[in-house]
Amino acid sequence: MRAARFYGARDIRIDEVPGPSGDLGARDVAVKPRYCGICGTDLHEYLAGPLQIPIELSPAGTPSPQILGHELSGDVTAVGSEVTHVKVGDRISVMPLAYCGECHYCRRGLNNLCPRMTCVGLMTPWGGFAEVAVIRDYQAWPLPESVSYEQGAVIEPAAAAGYGVARGQVQAGDTVLVTGGGPIGALAVLAALASGAGQVYLSEPNEQRRRRAEVLGATALLDPTAVDVAVEIQARTGGLGADVAIECAGTGAALATCLGAVRSRAIVSQVGLHMAPVAIDAMALAQREISLVGNWGYPVHEWPRLLNRVASGAFPIERVVTDKIPLGSIVDRGFDALTDPSSDQIKVLVEP
Repeated sequence: MRAARFYGARDIRIDEVPGPSGDLGARDVAVKPRYCGICGTDLHEYLAGPLQIPIELSPAGTPSPQILGHELSGDVTAVGSEVTHVKVGDRISVMPLAYCGECHYCRRGLNNLCPRMTCVGLMTPWGGFAEVAVIRDYQAWPLPESVSYEQGAVIEPAAAAGYGVARGQVQAGDTVLVTGGGPIGALAVLAALASGAGQVYLSEPNEQRRRRAEVLGATALLDPTAVDVAVEIQARTGGLGADVAIECAGTGAALATCLGAVRSRAIVSQVGLHMAPVAIDAMALAQREISLVGNWGYPVHEWPRLLNRVASGAFPIERVVTDKIPLGSIVDRGFDALTDPSSDQIKVLVEP
């Protein structure tokens, strides 16, 4: 079968590889991916990896490349002998995290913090940028009839964005600032609105992405290269500040903007991944009693709730999709487009 495999930084190749062979494990599920999204984590690996991908070298010194892709939807093609909740032919969305189930965190329902956690398409033999993938039974969630394959592939980043909004404790009527108009930031806008936020502002320096984001329903789209976003939010809230800020850009400047834009006793929810340490004004945290909370992944049992939310129309996650491409174009129209600072792409789905 054909698969997109990671060999190293800026080295992704379309290879012919052996597909799954032999009997499935008792609790395994084979899936034919219909769509698989390119994630920000994939982009970090492409630009500076391997980071999370455990590249191993053969005795000859050549890498053992990883099949990428963990934001996927598709059709069940085979199931193990003990799998009962999905069957061949079912349409599914995949929750890609795999956890031990036995550690301190797993026993408390905090499976996303499991120290032995792995992820489909990053640390397992199979990934979504291929014609077939093998997952564990608890990773397969049936799609409601009204939820498309396209939406099913966006559930995973929607879970991360929604978790950031939940950790920010967004309440009905709140004023929310989101920094970063990439896929997670765009989905955070939709999640905040779905949670009842009264005003949601999005800060994004890329003019093309701001134009793309007009469909999200944000109160205003702000250019941080043209205005001081923190000052602007203060002015728009009568000098009070936002109730919650969701940082999705992963930059020190964006985090500083969030801390400066919120009111006292507000929450700043850090969702974007920072690839280097950043300095913060700790005195401002103390004097204004601001809570800065981190986010890692999402609760692994969120899929049914998210799928129902999407099915109801309250969470129109398909609005963030800006392109759908064949597997053969994954580098030029996918990874290269998404890492181009001037690109207008937000969420690119690949059809394996």
